[in-house]
Amino acid sequence: MVTIYSTPSCKYCVNAKDFFKEHSIEYAEHNVAEDKERLAEMLALTEGSRRVPVIVTQGDKMSVFIGFTENKAGLKEALNIT
Repeated sequence: MVTIYSTPSCKYCVNAKDFFKEHSIEYAEHNVAEDKERLAEMLALTEGSRRVPVIVTQGDKMSVFIGFTENKAGLKEALNIT
């Protein structure tokens, strides 16, 4: 399962969602600009970071990635994407 915390104006959030669609990976998206509960959840996961996207993967273990571009390789590894 993948969860993306994002905002509508974030181009990196769009890139992340496109990446998951290209690899046929389903994800849940939370717009933290409008949903204050999800914003609080994201802040708890990231120790207060407001940078988006925040991507959470849950396989054998939970991994939290802050940002997309610099974490693409780590996401591929966490999700077993070749």
